[in-house]
Amino acid sequence: MGFPTCVPSSKGRALTQNRTAIVTGGARGIGAAVCRRLVHDGLRVAVLDIDEAACARLVDELDGQGAQMLAVGVDVSDEAAVEDAVARVADELGPPTVVVNNAGILRDNLLHKMSVADWDAVMNVHLRGAFLITRAAQRYMVEARFGRIVNMSSIGALGNRGQSNYSAAKAGLQGLAKTWAIELGKFGVTANAIGPGFIESDMTRITAERMGISFEELKAAGAKEIPVRRVGQPDDIAHTVSFLVSEAAGFVSGQVLYVSGGPAG
Repeated sequence: MGFPTCVPSSKGRALTQNRTAIVTGGARGIGAAVCRRLVHDGLRVAVLDIDEAACARLVDELDGQGAQMLAVGVDVSDEAAVEDAVARVADELGPPTVVVNNAGILRDNLLHKMSVADWDAVMNVHLRGAFLITRAAQRYMVEARFGRIVNMSSIGALGNRGQSNYSAAKAGLQGLAKTWAIELGKFGVTANAIGPGFIESDMTRITAERMGISFEELKAAGAKEIPVRRVGQPDDIAHTVSFLVSEAAGFVSGQVLYVSGGPAG
């Protein structure tokens, strides 16, 4: 279920005025839900994705609802492209002081079948991408004496069959968040990680295909194992991001919050 409107309330504007957010992998799924939520909260939002046309479609969708947005096509693993993209965001929307590192891909396989190319691809998007985007944006946060970094980890960071690369990358994002919390805290910057559980998304559809079952079967099996007896929705994660990037969350840093319908970790 989406949000009824993306026009920020007066309270939301007061709390988030002059804030610009970057959301990587923002064109669809969890990333798009995060973009919608942050627009609803009153932030200016740069939607970054390797598919600029998909970014533009989301921007067009929200354009008539009071949103200030920018669509930027970028490969987050390309250092020069990232530097250019973040500079463009700063020039056209304002200095980015909120970063949500959500870009990710799957290249699942068992250890003995996993290629080096598939290992590198996942590491480059998840870890190198988060590093490059955050390194480029942190200078604006330090200058503003305010910043919010959210790394999109996963319950898969705890280990999952057939996902050596993905699990390692998602665990690495947690380590990055904790390290950045230590390094940047004195500048008013917080860094946290969210670990989604089973979220209904394109990625979980791919998992169902890999397992040779229907998506409905996978969701039903997953819900049985979740204490709240349902699978998650992208909006569940978007609401969590909304809190972590707010001024109200200024004393929450270096944490990993599993949003999985029950205990994890």
